[in-house]
Amino acid sequence: MTQTRTFLILAWLMVATLLWMEWGKERDAAAAPAPAIPTATQVAGSATPGIPVASLPGAAPAPSPVAAPALPIVRLRNDVLALELNGRDLTRAELLDYPQTRAAGSPPVVLFDADPARHFAAHSTWRGNDGHELLLQPDGTARDIVLADGAQAVEARFVATSPAGVQLRRIFTLPRGGYALRVRDELVNAGTGTWTGDIERKLERVPPLVKSGMTNPEAFSLNGAAWWSPEEKYEKRKYPDYADDGPLDRQVTGGWVGLSQHYFLGAWVPQKDQGAIYSLSTRGNLYSIAARGPQITLAPGQRFSSDATLWVGPKLADQLKVVAPGLELAMDYGIFTVLSKPIHWLLTQLHKLTHNWGWAIVLLVVVIKLLLYPLSAAQYKSMAKMRKFQPRIEQLKERYGDDKQKFQMAMLELYKKEKINPAGGCLPILIQMPVFLALYYVLLEGVELRQAPWIMGWVNDLTARDPFFILPIVNGAVMWLTQKMTPMVGMDPMQKKMMQMMPLVMAVMFAFFPAGLVLYWVTNGALGMAQQWWNTKRYAEEPAKA
Repeated sequence: MTQTRTFLILAWLMVATLLWMEWGKERDAAAAPAPAIPTATQVAGSATPGIPVASLPGAAPAPSPVAAPALPIVRLRNDVLALELNGRDLTRAELLDYPQTRAAGSPPVVLFDADPARHFAAHSTWRGNDGHELLLQPDGTARDIVLADGAQAVEARFVATSPAGVQLRRIFTLPRGGYALRVRDELVNAGTGTWTGDIERKLERVPPLVKSGMTNPEAFSLNGAAWWSPEEKYEKRKYPDYADDGPLDRQVTGGWVGLSQHYFLGAWVPQKDQGAIYSLSTRGNLYSIAARGPQITLAPGQRFSSDATLWVGPKLADQLKVVAPGLELAMDYGIFTVLSKPIHWLLTQLHKLTHNWGWAIVLLVVVIKLLLYPLSAAQYKSMAKMRKFQPRIEQLKERYGDDKQKFQMAMLELYKKEKINPAGGCLPILIQMPVFLALYYVLLEGVELRQAPWIMGWVNDLTARDPFFILPIVNGAVMWLTQKMTPMVGMDPMQKKMMQMMPLVMAVMFAFFPAGLVLYWVTNGALGMAQQWWNTKRYAEEPAKA
């Protein structure tokens, strides 16, 4: 295999892979009926000194819900999140550090939204086996609670008391600079009878409209449900696959459930030692994932507590992995996880040096080139030898004319005699393909790169296409120059024509790719061309005589 053939295979492999990714995107599917949400016995909560621990009996039949009235809204805000909640539902979440567009004065991204067309909300409900919900009311008169100067967290408190005397106190705690909302529930049976019930923590939404297209990053990012358990690890399901892939009915202890979209995530993380039944359901155009449990029985005087964390915000790997095991996997790199994770980490470290994601991508190419230099040196040495013997190969071609089999045998015999390895340059080029696609997924999932500029006035967003098509044109020029420097040994006219077309094909295709991805490929090609020029001079020798 010659260097040029390898490059041709790589280029078409890239196109084929991207077409396969496009074909495999989420497809339209009819909504399936919502499955029933089961209940089950769960592990016991922690005891409070001096008060008996709640007993946890076997599963009870699911109660018929009793309609609850509208509840007053409390606004809770730290320095990065503005939330609206009523104790049971979190209906609005504004991500204050993430504007919707780069335009001055752009409003922040709204992740949770009460608008029916964009509905996305989180719910947390204690309900007795009699079907009655414990209705929470604000514990105080404040309706706007803002993080105070110097404070490390902000809290909102709610209380509920059932007619039977069961009391529920709920505290929402939002830390400074954080997207992990802690929800602590404390129940006390102050009545005279036994109370049995459970909690359901649920996320539901109307799926967002996603523009399709091979070069649209959002089309490849996960839009759907994700969950994690210690036994099965990370699993996911796109919205159109809710019905096709069957019900989810699994008891899990120490996991999480979430609804994911491009760059952002809503996820419930129940207390790690309290089990819950995970389920998926649909209702009209609403899709949901829920963790139901634990179910508890409180005798008079008994107390029970349950903690959970609700992640509301961007997919920030360093923060997600602290909140719960496996939560960082919500940054879904697909089959390229093994490469994308270290690339993302390395990009982050390089960004600390450059304070610019574009230059971090350039440095990433330099690092990869240095790591692959021993292989590249062998590649260029092999190319220099092939260039040296190109006149001999042309003579063989003329000698054998249309007898391609004899020509190939004679050429292989020459390679063997002169110790030329025509496959010597394959590996460095083939390695670039998975690195290229892994970086594509980093641009898909790395919210740090969202709207990140490289050179203001030109590339203002590395995750969008180059507005002036400069990078794709430069990429085509680099490919053309590299092609001129590369010996096309043993290629027939058809192969040569295909090779000559590739710079134009790649320039057109890259015109619609994210600028950060094209920047990576341009930098890689330019450095490769410089390496090739320098090594060609280094290994240059007088042409071999016939």
